[in-house]
Amino acid sequence: MSDLEKAKDLLTDGVSCVAVRGEDIKISHQTGIAPFMNYIAQGVDLKGYSVADKIVGKAAALLFVKCGIVSVYAVVLSEAGRDVLQQNGIAVSYGELCDNIINRKGDDICPMEKTVLEVDDPEVAYPLLRQTIERLKSKQ
Repeated sequence: MSDLEKAKDLLTDGVSCVAVRGEDIKISHQTGIAPFMNYIAQGVDLKGYSVADKIVGKAAALLFVKCGIVSVYAVVLSEAGRDVLQQNGIAVSYGELCDNIINRKGDDICPMEKTVLEVDDPEVAYPLLRQTIERLKSKQ
């Protein structure tokens, strides 16, 4: 069984994201881009991992590129997310392709997606996403 197939099998109810490389498996219950923002902040080496995720937009795709992910399965994938993954040589498959990732209220584009709308460099995207998360936290 491939790493990506293992990751897909582990992507069950309550699990938002699974990263697999061989016997090393990382399972997250955090929503949105939080798992990969935290992995990056903690300096976790994810080069060569395959990822299965519930929702992948451009923001998540840029983080996957930054981490060195080699293959991705998304239950729901945005066109911009697909484009980033393909342009960076990451194998991608999905259940449903959509125009945009929508926010949790369902009334606008996800704020993380808005943050990286005009960004194609993962090294630029990461600090911008961190700033957006901090700004959103301060409004709560």
